[in-house]
Amino acid sequence: MTAPPIQPCFRALADPTRRDIVMMLARSDMTIGQLTDRFDMTRAAVKKHLTVLSDGGLITVRTRGRERINSLNPEGFAPVINWLSHFDQFWDDRLASLKSAIEGNEP
Repeated sequence: MTAPPIQPCFRALADPTRRDIVMMLARSDMTIGQLTDRFDMTRAAVKKHLTVLSDGGLITVRTRGRERINSLNPEGFAPVINWLSHFDQFWDDRLASLKSAIEGNEP
């Protein structure tokens, strides 16, 4: 199985409103109406943000009667986490050098 493309995830997270929506959905599932109540924008604008988040794989949407319930999809963050983990070695090396310098092990 191939990894999901990373570009839609970054596009979804690029906008501060969408990051706010992700944080809200991390706390609890919400309908479009509940999210709209928390922003100074139209329902259509919130729906567009939710579509981008869904396209990025960061949220899932399920129908309950007439409501569409939006939920965080933690697995959707895997492409971002995998990409960022590529840089772990960079930080590990830098922190090891800093530790050596602090401990006086470096000339």
